Amino acid sequence: MIALPTTFAALSDPTRLAILNRLAQGEATVNDLAALFPISQPAISRHLKVLDEAGLIERRVDGTRRPCRLNPAALAPVRRWISELERVMEANYARLDALLAQPERTQHAPDT
Repeated sequence: MIALPTTFAALSDPTRLAILNRLAQGEATVNDLAALFPISQPAISRHLKVLDEAGLIERRVDGTRRPCRLNPAALAPVRRWISELERVMEANYARLDALLAQPERTQHAPDT
């Protein structure tokens, strides 16, 4: 299993996000992707390596082509983490709402 920091680091770059958005439409080769960006093919390959190491994409061999595609299962740990974070935050807000809903307690200063 890939650690969340590795996944988030891979997702933190705008070019890698754009690559993932393109791959959401279907498989693409390095050359297909390089044609979409104002960076070199080797730079695209480095971005793909980061995405591959994070488990966000899969590569396969098709003759001389090496198409990439999304690995949707790689986002399951992110979804679980976000769901847990939402659960904890909702519980915290519910406690705060309950506290704020209590009648105000008057505090008196000691007589001097």
